[in-house]
Amino acid sequence: MPRSGAEARRRLQQAALELYGEHGFDRTTTAEIAARAGVNERTYFRHFPDKREVLFDGEADLRDTMTQEVAEAPDGLTPFEVLLRAFRKAARILETNRPFSEPRLAIIAATPALRERELAKHASLSDALAEALRRRGVPGGPAALAAQTGWATFHHAAQAWIDDPAQSLDVHLSQAFDELRALSAGGER
Repeated sequence: MPRSGAEARRRLQQAALELYGEHGFDRTTTAEIAARAGVNERTYFRHFPDKREVLFDGEADLRDTMTQEVAEAPDGLTPFEVLLRAFRKAARILETNRPFSEPRLAIIAATPALRERELAKHASLSDALAEALRRRGVPGGPAALAAQTGWATFHHAAQAWIDDPAQSLDVHLSQAFDELRALSAGGER
């Protein structure tokens, strides 16, 4: 079996997901993950710095994808419309990876240390989106508020998608942003 490269990385992620689901995050070791993936522990650490990061791989790519989408959005859109475009792009990535995304979210929800890491990652992504909005000319405070609110709305839609997979994440995103617009206009949906 390949010990390095994309295939080994994928096997390590799958092994971690399985073991965390079977035994819990706290009771699983990196040695067990490596063994299940058919590599040694040293190979594990070539790919991931710790046992949490195996679940958060791809954050840099996601950030780059979303900030690029913000940068390339047509002029004349509101900050929320720009963010919705970026989140739709991210949604396509999540939907493609649903077999990994769904159990990953369940493991994170059940593990305080992972929830903390997820919050830190979300704050970093929100900051990157706010900076991308600033580069489009949105003032600092409103850019940060839009990014934080938009990210919370995206997270709400992702959870709705996990709870109701009959509809696409894009549909859930549209509904969540419609609800946000209704709330900001003073009405309820």
